[in-house]
Amino acid sequence: QVQLVESGGGLVQPGGSLRLSCAANGMIFSMSIMGWYRQVPGKQRELVADITRDRAKYADGLKGRATIARDYAKNTVTLQMNTLEPEDTAVYFCYAKLAAWAAWEGGESDYWGQGTQVTVFS
Repeated sequence: QVQLVESGGGLVQPGGSLRLSCAANGMIFSMSIMGWYRQVPGKQRELVADITRDRAKYADGLKGRATIARDYAKNTVTLQMNTLEPEDTAVYFCYAKLAAWAAWEGGESDYWGQGTQVTVFS
């Protein structure tokens, strides 16, 4: 079994910063993408940022305010968010496209963490 375990959410004032971390635990055969999505009640889950060996991609609203980084040896991904705004309030989900050793022949599948709340308030 592979699990994505998130940490780092919390309360922050507008203009503040937060760092989210996610570790992919378990026997992983391959993992092409790691990233972060967010969701607010009543809306669809949306991409915040994701990263492969070739590129990092950011949502338009986060460009210049967020930095995603990945440690391939540790199977972790971090998201540093700066200059946070109330509109950034959401549950943030870690995401990975991966194949576990137990099911590598089936190719990669989508995995999700349980989510961590980020609240930006004044």
